[in-house]
Amino acid sequence: MTEIEQRVLTVVTATGVPFESMPCDPDLADTAAFCEHYGFSLDDSANTIVVASKGESPVFAACVVLATHRLDVNGVVRKRLGARKVSFAPPEVTADVTGMVMGGVTPFGLPNGLPLWIDAAVMARQQIVVGGGSREMKIIGSPEMLSALSNAEVVEGLARLSV
Repeated sequence: MTEIEQRVLTVVTATGVPFESMPCDPDLADTAAFCEHYGFSLDDSANTIVVASKGESPVFAACVVLATHRLDVNGVVRKRLGARKVSFAPPEVTADVTGMVMGGVTPFGLPNGLPLWIDAAVMARQQIVVGGGSREMKIIGSPEMLSALSNAEVVEGLARLSV
């Protein structure tokens, strides 16, 4: 088990919410491939997306949205960051900010001070599956495991249902 996976398990355990960690073939870690191969619904899959303001000193946030939704980057996210322009952080920036690679980014074990915004639609699910810190692990449990995190904030309208 990697150091990041151990940190993720420590953090999710500390929430006190029951969960399951599941091994994952790293080649199947991306949401659509994972759900199809392992039999999960996209409705229950939540992605953690790092966003960054544009400019000399970028400001970052991590956003958790259902796989069936689109993050409102140019509306809600931009306003919340207080920035003129915001974009998805590229994979290398995401790795620098979180210590995690795309396909494994999770709300658990993020750096202190990084805001964590959870779309309210995520909290309406019975169960969700999120990254486990690496492409080799996923975390499955009630969305309450997310709201138990000290840096978490549930945001109404953070994402919209994809068409």
